[in-house]
Amino acid sequence: MGTTVTPSVELDELGKFFTIAAHRIEAGQAKPEMFSAAVDAAWHRLLADPAAHDAFALRHAGRKLTHVEGSGTGFIPWVSAYEEAYGPLPEIWFTDADGTLDTEALARYRETGEVWAEWNCAPEPGDGDDLVPVATSR
Repeated sequence: MGTTVTPSVELDELGKFFTIAAHRIEAGQAKPEMFSAAVDAAWHRLLADPAAHDAFALRHAGRKLTHVEGSGTGFIPWVSAYEEAYGPLPEIWFTDADGTLDTEALARYRETGEVWAEWNCAPEPGDGDDLVPVATSR
């Protein structure tokens, strides 16, 4: 029996991230960097139930997505696409897995509109046989 996915701010943001990821993948752009430890922790919890994860990805990205390790640091270019679709990034994007808000990073973002961060993972598309239409707006 599958796990029931309990709604949360982190999962809501993960869904938005998956939607942005799908659009970037379809446009041939670089995969988006997962820079929020809090949102990534929710992603890891969801990965514990592959069926729930696949259903979540299909609902938000229109395709299966996999979680791949890959670290880096730098400018996060997908933020502007997020802002166009959903508005400014909420605080959860600047929160670690233990719930501590990085007030300095949040303040820099609010002042400059840019995010410079570290990341250790990103989404990749599934096998391609799982494509379904992606919702264009929420």
